[in-house]
Amino acid sequence: MTLRKTLLASLAILALAAAPALAGAGGNGGGHGGGNGNGGGHGNGNGGGGNAGGNGNSGASHGKSGSAPGHAKSTDDSASDDASTDDTTTAATPKDKNIHAKLGRLNSLQRNINAYMNSKSPKFAAIQAYVTQAAAAKNAQAAVDAANAKLAADQAALADLTAQLALLDPATQQAEITDLQNQIADLNTAITVDDPKAIADAQTAAANNVAPTDASLDAALADMANKPVDADVTAWAKDTLAGKIDAEAAATATTP
Repeated sequence: MTLRKTLLASLAILALAAAPALAGAGGNGGGHGGGNGNGGGHGNGNGGGGNAGGNGNSGASHGKSGSAPGHAKSTDDSASDDASTDDTTTAATPKDKNIHAKLGRLNSLQRNINAYMNSKSPKFAAIQAYVTQAAAAKNAQAAVDAANAKLAADQAALADLTAQLALLDPATQQAEITDLQNQIADLNTAITVDDPKAIADAQTAAANNVAPTDASLDAALADMANKPVDADVTAWAKDTLAGKIDAEAAATATTP
């Protein structure tokens, strides 16, 4: 009896020693399968549970692998869009010609009128003649305009005085009537004698001082220039000299 108890006790000790080993085997199976491992340790640690968990991880890994190509494709599409944008080009706008590069010596025409009208250089002679002639023609035409304006003003004044005279009473306003009659007589003399003569004289002066032509300007520019003179240069010179001619005309105008 004592021997039997001893054998049973030994078997019990062996069983207890084997239990932790079996429990460790079940834990390892759960770790590889589900990623937790502890759940299998407390149960019986069936190998089938471990295999099922392992397949699950394999599937998740496959899902991540499948998403990678999709991300790469998105990057490629963006690069393609950028490339299409880079192909866009902007048409170049031609630059305007710089007129001053074509003028050469003619740039001096921008200076003060006295700077080249008093110059002794033969290069300026033709331009000086052009400006002088243009200023004289301007003054002559201004005189014609002034003479005609004087005649028109005298005629308007005559009409006004005549209207005033008609309103006066000879019985009580004889002095005023006499004064108006004298003024009217003077205006009649001006309108019939003085004004027509002034107009005729002004027209004669204008005929003798005609404005220079564009052809004469081209010739003057050619004498002065050290570069070819084209239509653009002539137009620039004509515009630049317009103010110089006005200044010369004002300086040489005579008071009537």
